[in-house]
Amino acid sequence: MLCEVELFCHVVVPESNLDKNGMVAPSLIVMCLLKHMLHWKAMARHGYFLAVTKLKSIGDGQFEELSGFLLFPVAFNYRTLLPVDGEVMVGVVYKICRPGAFLKCGPMNYICLSAQKMPDYHYDGVVIRFVVFCKRWGNQVRDIGREFMILASLEGDSLGPISLPGTDGLEL
Repeated sequence: MLCEVELFCHVVVPESNLDKNGMVAPSLIVMCLLKHMLHWKAMARHGYFLAVTKLKSIGDGQFEELSGFLLFPVAFNYRTLLPVDGEVMVGVVYKICRPGAFLKCGPMNYICLSAQKMPDYHYDGVVIRFVVFCKRWGNQVRDIGREFMILASLEGDSLGPISLPGTDGLEL
């Protein structure tokens, strides 16, 4: 599910980025914000970060003497992708193993389709329409990091392998 969310956070800017007048360019603050969001990748409550849609305000910077950094309060809107139980999605199979197939869908890399749900399946790179059976925030799992782990199902109408014209190398 695509969501539009408003967030308030503090952006950290090194003191070395001050200009001759002791000011920091707003474009530099936005660049630091985007780097932080790239590092965060996703949040359990809001989902995967897709894009900043509106920069609402940049407050006055506060100098932190101990660290030597400036903290700028920033308010902005951004678009997210939050997987929801029961939502129908489309993904591409990228790995097949004994327990099942693993799919990718947009920024989501940990989508598992059990072999019991799709017996005798042996094709990599196929596009599959699936339903989100359940999800779990993967921050507790050491190797996963800031990602959702999704269990997919093919139970329902119009679910399973689909053919799309020109899907060679399709990145969903």
